[in-house]
Amino acid sequence: MAFAPKPGCPMCSIVSAGNSSAPGTPNSPTNAAKQNEILWRDDNFTVYRETACPVSSKGHIIVVFNLHVPSIYTLSSSDLPLLVTLRDVSHRLLSSLQTQATPLSSPAAHPQRPLTSASRLRSTRETFRIGFITPPFRDNKIPVTDHLHAHGYVLPADLMGWWRAVGYSPMAWYDIDDLIAEIREETSNNRVRSGVNPRPIDFVPGAGARRGTADGIETTDAPLGVIDTDVEQGEANPTSPMLLPPTPTTVRGPGSTPTTPTADSAIPHLRV
Repeated sequence: MAFAPKPGCPMCSIVSAGNSSAPGTPNSPTNAAKQNEILWRDDNFTVYRETACPVSSKGHIIVVFNLHVPSIYTLSSSDLPLLVTLRDVSHRLLSSLQTQATPLSSPAAHPQRPLTSASRLRSTRETFRIGFITPPFRDNKIPVTDHLHAHGYVLPADLMGWWRAVGYSPMAWYDIDDLIAEIREETSNNRVRSGVNPRPIDFVPGAGARRGTADGIETTDAPLGVIDTDVEQGEANPTSPMLLPPTPTTVRGPGSTPTTPTADSAIPHLRV
């Protein structure tokens, strides 16, 4: 299996502890969940609250990829819906921590629901910070660098010391909205800027997820996660694949090799 759990990895242990709860629900109160304060678990992510060394007294969460993905540079355009889901889940869990609401009555009870209000999305961007710490920098209190995870916290970061703040500074911090915008800009050949004011493209999770060449050959990589989103329609559709079969097909994972495009994948010549 590509990106299989790594023995001795602290993040893999937390993901394993979260497997005791049903996917897509707030975690059940098992002993392991209480130890890690796991807030959410689904097919792609396990989210826990950082209580030992939080950077904010109002709330600090860690969003761990269930797969042992080594770094942010493993992600591709096909993982855009996954990143949008990560952002939306983090927004709702941080909102729940900020208001001290119970899981059943808070927005965290439905984290798969997208952010559809422009004013709401703008307010969360001004209140929360969600993103990745890129190597060689790291959070010296959570020194895991080979299992991809995102940080989310409520501003202000009143518990962050000056040395730890280096990992959350502009030289090391990769904001989730900046990452999404940069990938979309690369695949769509359009300038897509991130910022406080949301754009219409921010409400289309799969925008920019597919890519291809000028002669019609699709070169989209296979996604890392499980996404129930129809990229073309922007609607939930569990029975349809997230992407059409890419040509050439690429398999993500260590030791994998891409296959060559077949004759059927090319656009037929037209006679005029």
